Amino acid sequence: MAHTADCTQAELLEEFWLRAHTALPELPAESPEAWSFGATPAHADQLLELVLAGIKTATSSSLWDLDATGEPVPQVGDLSILLDGRDRPRAVIETVDVVTVPFSAVSAEHAYAEGEDDRTLETWRSGHEAFWRRYAESSRVFAADMPVVCERFRLLWREVEAPA
Repeated sequence: MAHTADCTQAELLEEFWLRAHTALPELPAESPEAWSFGATPAHADQLLELVLAGIKTATSSSLWDLDATGEPVPQVGDLSILLDGRDRPRAVIETVDVVTVPFSAVSAEHAYAEGEDDRTLETWRSGHEAFWRRYAESSRVFAADMPVVCERFRLLWREVEAPA
């Protein structure tokens, strides 16, 4: 196996998926999509650490952004490889629930499951509104009735150590 500095992203993902598949043979042979949380490397690392600690078990996306980028809406049973802020694969998650609701109808339970800040709905709303106003990929940016895809997931497998 090559050292991380010598590997392309595709090779890193292939090696990671081989390790994950060895640990969990029931995983499909073909690796799933790889992505990171947040819009910055630091945010990606922060949110990944919450997942690895078992605190973050949910996420949310603007349906407008998914439409704008052509990304599919998550489906129950989807697998994903989570990347850290340096695009290194670190964990495998499985989507266990997906609902789309207006921003103003996101539940306190969902906000808590996202695991960020003080885990309250008020903080979730202010943080996500600010996030979408700054990083929206749709020209519609933000509205109180915007459709939000609320996704619950479970951690299936993680690297024991972060790659070098």
